[in-house]
Amino acid sequence: MCFSDPNQGLASAQYITEQGLGEKVFIIWKNDDVYSTGIKEQFVKEAETLGLEVVGDATFTTDTATDFSVQLTQAQQAGADLVFLPIYYQPASLILSQADAMGYTPTFFGVDGMDGILTMEGFDPSLAEGLMLLTPFSATVPETQSFVEAYTAANDGVTPNQFAADAYDGVYIVKEALEKAGCTADMSSADICEALVAQMTQISYSGLTGKDMTWNAEGQVSKAPTAYVIKGGEYVLPEA
Repeated sequence: MCFSDPNQGLASAQYITEQGLGEKVFIIWKNDDVYSTGIKEQFVKEAETLGLEVVGDATFTTDTATDFSVQLTQAQQAGADLVFLPIYYQPASLILSQADAMGYTPTFFGVDGMDGILTMEGFDPSLAEGLMLLTPFSATVPETQSFVEAYTAANDGVTPNQFAADAYDGVYIVKEALEKAGCTADMSSADICEALVAQMTQISYSGLTGKDMTWNAEGQVSKAPTAYVIKGGEYVLPEA
């Protein structure tokens, strides 16, 4: 259900360039994480193709994901007006907090791993004001409200994020593939697996996280990401 990592880097560079979101981009990425590394590498390649200026980058690891003062200072000194964060929301929350403390206010731009930051325990959502991210799901748009209401009611008021929506879509996509493959309960696991492998490249599915989603032979999904900006503690579509 999740985007391939390189595609997120490609789409991010294209969106930032098309929308004129920043003239000088700095990247903070996690170099012991294939997710972050894959997005960052493709972003840099596409930025070069598009003429988007990347003025520098800085890394961190699992062991150093508590203090980002050095990386933020490097970004600030490089004159970056946009900081690209191909990372998950836990370290991103610290980056936003520490940038606020030092008075550094570039545009921050993340990808689908950023989803969840608003409901992170102990995080002040106001620090994410103006944060932009590419994600396939928003709990605030009309199309998802039936799911959001049911999920919230069943989970003690917790609002679903992209990962909850991915799981929901995933179940119904497998259901559709099983039905189209004609699978029955008396089939062996091996036969069901073979039938699903053949069927997944043939189906197209529209759900919470994408319209007309398809899959290639390697199992990678093709779906369009949507850019959102956080305003007033909610994801909203950027103004045209």
